[in-house]
Amino acid sequence: MGSLSNNKPSGRLMGPHHNPPCTRTHQITALALVAATFFLTRLFDQYSPAPCNHSSAAFSTDGGGGSISWPHRGYGSHLSLKIYVYDELEIDGLMPLLYGRDGNISPDSCLKGQWGTQVKIHRMLLQSRFRTRKKEEADLFFVPSYVKCVRMMGGLNDKEINQTYVKGDRTDKRDTSAFNTWKDIIIPGNVDDGMTAHSDRLVQPLPLFKRKYLANFFGRAQGKVGRLQLVELAKQYPDKLESPELKFSGPNKLGKKEYFEHLRNAKFCLAPRGESSWTLRFYESFFVECVPVIISDYAELPFQNVIDYTQISIKWPWNRIGSELLEYLESVPDRDIERMIAYGRQVRCLWVYAPELEPCSAFNGILWELQRKVRQFHQSAETFWLHNRSIVNRNLVEFSHWKPPMPLP
Repeated sequence: MGSLSNNKPSGRLMGPHHNPPCTRTHQITALALVAATFFLTRLFDQYSPAPCNHSSAAFSTDGGGGSISWPHRGYGSHLSLKIYVYDELEIDGLMPLLYGRDGNISPDSCLKGQWGTQVKIHRMLLQSRFRTRKKEEADLFFVPSYVKCVRMMGGLNDKEINQTYVKGDRTDKRDTSAFNTWKDIIIPGNVDDGMTAHSDRLVQPLPLFKRKYLANFFGRAQGKVGRLQLVELAKQYPDKLESPELKFSGPNKLGKKEYFEHLRNAKFCLAPRGESSWTLRFYESFFVECVPVIISDYAELPFQNVIDYTQISIKWPWNRIGSELLEYLESVPDRDIERMIAYGRQVRCLWVYAPELEPCSAFNGILWELQRKVRQFHQSAETFWLHNRSIVNRNLVEFSHWKPPMPLP
């Protein structure tokens, strides 16, 4: 198959006296055959099944306006990962990071809110066709941990967490963090499932002409200078910028639906940094269809090889919060706002933690980014290899028999 031949033709197979005449009937028949071949080829291309255990690098968007594709360079044309998911009993000290010191934190209670991704990704990997139960064939290893939720719910304190957990969520504090874009990836925040559904969303967007405010900021001040400046700015310009004091308990607690009803009532949703450089408001804004304004100089955004963020958002300098910001936002024409919202509508499916079968989803985007991090050869100061190609540690224990915790490379 595919071999080359040096044989030259010895001459005509049929002499000129054997050529049948080329009539109009022959021409029409030949043309019909070419046309039929073309359409059948297109038909088979369109309906032929995808390869098993693979996902294509391109898919349609939920906005109906085009498609998104991962570049072939560095990613490949199809997903072909193998991920080993550690069981909660395989690693000493893991159980408290999942259920708290007393074991009374329910994973279901951690599904909602800002850190629900930790549970969702774990559950999706357990069901994924890319999961392997053989460590020796794995490209990547996943250690489950619901540590942020457990901390927020009082299951562990910072001291207890730091005894067994490497901090890696603070993208703007690299001097004290394990996070590094060379080896790590950015994942989208966990938008409420009631807003990411294809139909019957909790709140529907408003037309621009019905929106009361130019911009809004919804979030706790947390003692952060920039957030406090926005709160003061809202007091100076209450008809342009809405920034109410949020109540998370008591009779005046802002419900989930009320929160999104407020969020949709402005053309721009301000997303300043909080405890870390990212904020959930950025992702939520796409589902109420306001243009997100990032006010966080060190923010890292997901899927940067796929999404042009200049088309769907604005990034404003942290040190220029003030009336200048509102004046600039007022100067943006409605047609440009509508254009940015339309582009955002096309990519927001990448913020949705949908099942793996959904071609455009946060989970599939994460898998593509993980595939880009996989190396054919794994080398570090704590890995060694022998003549038979077996990978061992410094005690010459083969990789398949390594026991966690493993030293960081």
